[in-house]
Amino acid sequence: MRKLAAVLFVATAWLGLGGSAWGAVEVEVVETWPPGDAVTIGSSQNYYLRIAYRADEPVHVWARPWFQGREVATGSNPSPEYAAGSGEALGWFFLEPGQQVDEVRIRAGDGSPDRTRQVASLRVRVAAGATAAAAEPAWVAQLKAQADEAMERDRQARADQPDSFGDMVLFGGITLALPLLGLLALGLPAWALWRWRGGWRLAAAVPAALMAFVVLRIVVGVAIDPTSHNLWPFEILQAGVLASVLVLALWLARRLSGAERAR
Repeated sequence: MRKLAAVLFVATAWLGLGGSAWGAVEVEVVETWPPGDAVTIGSSQNYYLRIAYRADEPVHVWARPWFQGREVATGSNPSPEYAAGSGEALGWFFLEPGQQVDEVRIRAGDGSPDRTRQVASLRVRVAAGATAAAAEPAWVAQLKAQADEAMERDRQARADQPDSFGDMVLFGGITLALPLLGLLALGLPAWALWRWRGGWRLAAAVPAALMAFVVLRIVVGVAIDPTSHNLWPFEILQAGVLASVLVLALWLARRLSGAERAR
């Protein structure tokens, strides 16, 4: 198959902060599947792009579908980090029924907003419709396997990196904060019921009843099905945030009304 374009676009972008340069990226769409300037793909079929690249630095490459100047809301390829130098990357996307595409924009960079830019644009019409899926060419399977291997290497490299001190502090803080927030969410309504009198106590009964209902629902649900509330701490926390906001709002209204001083 003839190449779709010689070099669609060459990006030499200043993407770093403070004027630091990010190396040149040359992108060439070698071929697509299905081939052609106007194609129809099925709802379970991907549109593939075989992308040759040359880059001065390790780079990620993404292909995103657009129609009439707007990005199409659909799934497309993730990207592993491709080594500096030259090689091939696989781009793909799928379409939902009724969606269509008139342009594919290719972006490259390290994934950050400041260091990722559009480096190419391919004009092609792709529509979703009823069509029989033909056998994919060999290059699709080959590039899929290479991308999967690269993604696994990236995942393993991240897993092998030791946690930084900041990460450990953040994780420890979240681990400690969650149970404290849960206790606060249970304690505030109980405190308001104990301290307040009259109509204020009746108002405090609303968030207290909310927390009692959530806790009772979890207890009964677990008794019936032990797997029904595996995320029960988050259920308590979610209801607790609402209950705490209600109690604090009542406390503020009570203070502004002078009821606190009258007591």
